[in-house]
Amino acid sequence: MAELTGKVAIVTGGGSGIGRATAELFVDEGARVVIADVDAERGEETAEALGPAAAFKATDVADADAVQELVDFAVARFGGLHVMFNNAGISGSMHRSFLDDELHDFSRVMGVNLFGVMVGSQRAARHMAGHGGGSIINTSSIAAINAGGGVMTYRASKAAVIHFSTSIAVDLAEHGIRVNCIAPGHIATPMTSYDMTQVIRRTQPLQRHGSPVDVAQAVLYLASERSAQITGIVLPVDGGTTAGPPIPRREVRREPDREGSAGGG
Repeated sequence: MAELTGKVAIVTGGGSGIGRATAELFVDEGARVVIADVDAERGEETAEALGPAAAFKATDVADADAVQELVDFAVARFGGLHVMFNNAGISGSMHRSFLDDELHDFSRVMGVNLFGVMVGSQRAARHMAGHGGGSIINTSSIAAINAGGGVMTYRASKAAVIHFSTSIAVDLAEHGIRVNCIAPGHIATPMTSYDMTQVIRRTQPLQRHGSPVDVAQAVLYLASERSAQITGIVLPVDGGTTAGPPIPRREVRREPDREGSAGGG
């Protein structure tokens, strides 16, 4: 039997990148999936490609009423809600220097990246609490774990997602609701525009380039019964970046063969 047979899931930011890869994997594993996105064109195209097991609902996750409509839509369309993947996010200002950042986008970034996760978790949990529990997975980032320069509002929003998620994992456990975080790093999506090859070379021990499918596999694990005893964790999907930088390659010096070098013959 497929991992998510009989389950209904919502994937926010499901029209592209990690969200789309997860929606595709969820459907392959037997789930019925509601794809939520502000990009109607991409969201509708994704749902159409996935067939009758998927549906699209235009949603701005920073709007609490819209999120409630999303949950109501999933329940009405597919008969329930078992998995909530709060994945939608934006990067905001890309200023490299904090001194140059006017923080004009603070409210919008926090609205999508943090409030969207909070209200998405709450509205999903309100349904799950009365219907046997469920699994909530929230997308953070390695930028929330490792300190660094630039994108300070983004970093702050994703760090808050981690603390919020681990806190509600405690709060919601009595209802059979598990809450976990993923923290992707160096994954090529429409939101990542930097030179990933150079960054991976300098910061990631596992030199393999990760993909949205790699993250989707981690989300599937946290959504499925394989993780039934797991709640309140943060799972980096980053090739080891949060563990530490790669060890520089060293020349291996071999001692001379002393017996062979004695000569003779």
